[in-house]
Amino acid sequence: MNLVYRLFLTFIFFSLSCSSEDSDEKSCIDESKIDELVACIEVYEPVCGCDGVTYPNLCYASNIGGVTSFIDGACGKSN
Repeated sequence: MNLVYRLFLTFIFFSLSCSSEDSDEKSCIDESKIDELVACIEVYEPVCGCDGVTYPNLCYASNIGGVTSFIDGACGKSN
């Protein structure tokens, strides 16, 4: 019985740790900012969104991605 209890607790622990990562990523997205009808200018000035996605420019990040924060440059590159 002790082994079953330990396996159950391990499962719960991993489930909770995965769900907290998802909520952190979701907290950087503001769905009320998303407006796919906005016409963004086609200028490539990449920004890395808080969700780890590289967007072509700030307009795409804000209006298409709904990100609340970003840094200049593509994700994964030193800025």
